[in-house]
Amino acid sequence: MKKVSIITVNFNQPAVTEALLSSISDTNTYNNIEIIVVDNGSKTNPVPQWQAQYPDVIFIRSDANLGFAGGNNLGIKAATGDYYFLVNNDTEFTTGLTETLVNVLEANPNTGIISPKIKYFQQPDVLQYVGFTPMNYYTCANKCVGQFEEDKGQYDGITAPTGFCHGAAMMLRREAVDKAGLMAENYFLYYEEMDWNEHIKRAGYEAWVCTNALIYHKESVSVGAKSALKEYFMNRNRILFMRRNAPFLKRWFFYIYFLLLVTPRNIILYIKDKNYNFILMLFKAIGWNIVQPRNSMKLGYPIKTIA
Repeated sequence: MKKVSIITVNFNQPAVTEALLSSISDTNTYNNIEIIVVDNGSKTNPVPQWQAQYPDVIFIRSDANLGFAGGNNLGIKAATGDYYFLVNNDTEFTTGLTETLVNVLEANPNTGIISPKIKYFQQPDVLQYVGFTPMNYYTCANKCVGQFEEDKGQYDGITAPTGFCHGAAMMLRREAVDKAGLMAENYFLYYEEMDWNEHIKRAGYEAWVCTNALIYHKESVSVGAKSALKEYFMNRNRILFMRRNAPFLKRWFFYIYFLLLVTPRNIILYIKDKNYNFILMLFKAIGWNIVQPRNSMKLGYPIKTIA
């Protein structure tokens, strides 16, 4: 039986992480797992208490907040599994989740990364994810399939390639990660898993979704639905993703599209909603991409504001 390393990252949310650990304990029927929790520079270090409370879990403490990619990369470096199952700490498992995904990977050696069906925890009949459409590399836009739809079984039984796997829950083949490399840490928040998907596909593997497996997601526990932080990283990393992944001509089309259409539209919306500080975040996002190489490890503004 192949070993699965379940990896999650905690940042100032010990109760949320403990709920995840309880859900794994309550639902797990796969007998060869290890659980790795990375504390990503929380103000209060929960690891000593957790080590006593959960003796079978591996805990790693980072003194600094390394972001989504950096925290998960720490966990991957410590993992010994044949498969890495990266899950947000604000998710909760369901029975059969792990083995269903493992079985798909075992039966399909070209699949390097796979996600389950994701539903909203607070609205358990509402879908969040059953796949992604491919990326439009002229506008850096795609669609999350099924999002906000009531789950009436319309996507049941799908086990197939998809545009992208979802960062809230994705299982990866160790060999695929070895070939593609770890997640790029200069994203910090947002788009890093999509970038990773593209690198895994370029390494010769496919991204799949399996709707026979289910996980629940407590969306927006970590970062609010609207915040200056989110606007900064969503804009900054949208540009960065295109810089790292889009073909030359499509990339330059996107730059013109973003500057002439997206930027004025966003500013109008910010003013309309009286989110005037978002305007500064937008220009800082653009400026970061002008001065930083696309493979730079420098995170830049406004990391100090994350608390």
